[in-house]
Amino acid sequence: MTMIGRLVHYTLDAALLSTVLAGVRRSSGFTVETENISDPTVRSVADKCLGFGETIFDMIQGTAVNSQYFKRDSRK
Repeated sequence: MTMIGRLVHYTLDAALLSTVLAGVRRSSGFTVETENISDPTVRSVADKCLGFGETIFDMIQGTAVNSQYFKRDSRK
């Protein structure tokens, strides 16, 4: 795999993971405690990555709400 291919692969993996973590935060209230990361640069990257996941989650949720293929579960 080329260097560009690996970069794209890891970027998509990071986006998927951050989106899943956003879903966990929304559904359970548990979140990643980035304050425990001692390096400020790594903490900033983690915060930005988690924020990107929140944005992706919002877009997916908005699409599902406005789609005819999804309906709200009546058990809640």
